[in-house]
Amino acid sequence: MSSLLVRRSIFRPLKSRTLTSSPRNSYSTSSDPSSAQSSASPSHSHSRRRLLTLTLTAFASLTAYAVGSIYPPPPLSLLFPSPAPAPPDPTSPESLEYTASLEKELLSLPLLQSLRAAPDAKEWYEARPYQNFPEERRVNNLTAGALRGPGKLAVPPVVWVRRNESESFVFIHVGRGLCGHDGIVHGGMLATLLDETMARTAINNLPERIGVTATLNLNYRAPTKADQFIVIKTKLGEVKGRKANVSARVEDLNGTLLVEAEAMFVQPKYAKLLNTATMRQVMGEPPRDDHEPVHLADGQDMKALRREK
Repeated sequence: MSSLLVRRSIFRPLKSRTLTSSPRNSYSTSSDPSSAQSSASPSHSHSRRRLLTLTLTAFASLTAYAVGSIYPPPPLSLLFPSPAPAPPDPTSPESLEYTASLEKELLSLPLLQSLRAAPDAKEWYEARPYQNFPEERRVNNLTAGALRGPGKLAVPPVVWVRRNESESFVFIHVGRGLCGHDGIVHGGMLATLLDETMARTAINNLPERIGVTATLNLNYRAPTKADQFIVIKTKLGEVKGRKANVSARVEDLNGTLLVEAEAMFVQPKYAKLLNTATMRQVMGEPPRDDHEPVHLADGQDMKALRREK
């Protein structure tokens, strides 16, 4: 009896240890195929998800690249502009056709059309600077000669001017050949255009219709992209003796402010010795009004007067 109890007390712990250790042994030495398949399944699904993620990422990247190449965002087009060909020969048939298309587009700009149709249109007149400028003088002029042609200043600007010469709208096309940074019009070119358009407003309000630039201050507000029409709006400020102040804004056709400027122009003391007729040809004169009354002196021939016109 006592020996039986001893045997039970000896073998009972051994049996319990065997039972508790058997799961570990069965886990480590199991050869069940279903167990091996279940352990490999998570790894296989993870690989599939990873491959799908890489595929979608590559597709999205290629799509974004293609769309960005066709319609580049403004910051990218400024930092990485696409190269453009040099300005073509102005006498080639392609250049002549291009210039004619720009001229047609200029004269039909929506803003210009709206100004022509405005209720106060009779208080304004339209002029074309440099259009009647003699060729022998044009060749040595910066904006009318050296910078003239397709890819640069392809067509003469259109100026819409109030008849009292207090303000104006100047429509200009700036080409790709006027850039500093590729695709962006040079700031010095914009300063030149502002100087000339503001001078026109100032000179027409000075006593002898002659003036030179005394000061010119500019604030560049946004990049001016090439190959587009811009509008320069000038407004007369204070006029005192031989001095005239003018302010101006450069905008694109959407009304975005590109440059702001202020300038003072002074009539030189030797102004009476200068040829004002040439200056009028440069700036563009207001059209003659055929219905304007004519005052005749005694014995003056009306037919001869008409021939002079």
